[in-house]
Amino acid sequence: MPTPLIQLRNVERFYQQGPTRSYVLRRIDLDVNEGDFLTIMGPSGSGKSTLLNIIGMLDSGWAGEYYLAENAIHKLNHKQRIELNKKYIGFVFQSYHLLDDLTVAENLDVPLSYRNIRKSEREAMVADSLDRFHIVGKKDLFPNQLSGGQQQLVAIARAVIAKPKLILADEPTGNLHSAQGDEIMQLFRKLNEEGTTIIQVTHSERCATFGHRTINLEDGWVKN
Repeated sequence: MPTPLIQLRNVERFYQQGPTRSYVLRRIDLDVNEGDFLTIMGPSGSGKSTLLNIIGMLDSGWAGEYYLAENAIHKLNHKQRIELNKKYIGFVFQSYHLLDDLTVAENLDVPLSYRNIRKSEREAMVADSLDRFHIVGKKDLFPNQLSGGQQQLVAIARAVIAKPKLILADEPTGNLHSAQGDEIMQLFRKLNEEGTTIIQVTHSERCATFGHRTINLEDGWVKN
């Protein structure tokens, strides 16, 4: 039997404007098993990024039940959620979110610095990651010295360096040309084959083909 990693039950997100509720997500029920590669699609404003941010615990203003690796997220406080986020999740953003004043190697070290890992071990993990992603020659450069594709490679390397169970990717190829986008998606496929669960938000039908299944959002509702 597949092991559930994520279970959402009747999850809703709305903004209160006076007496009116403006809904972004409505009654979302979703199960994601360990090892899944799920794609979330839908038009702009359908709630895709909001759903990803809820799963990634970047958004706390939602209602419903959310279980991550059997942890009842809806019952946890902010500090407890941050700890679980660090333990389980790597996030890849369309706009990279690298730290501009840190070198590539220092950016890769950031998620390791949150963990109880000796400095020598962290340095070895950064070296392995630089090698794996073919960016050894870029290790002392700053993000503004890299191309968009190179920045996204560094962002993915940073997201996976601590071996998270779950990668959340929000339009990860949106700023890249097609060859770079394919390279990123092949990388995701390889990580998924190695056991990492991946949830991606994308507008690209081509990117969706790399996943196992797709859900479509429309006006905050799951349509399939």
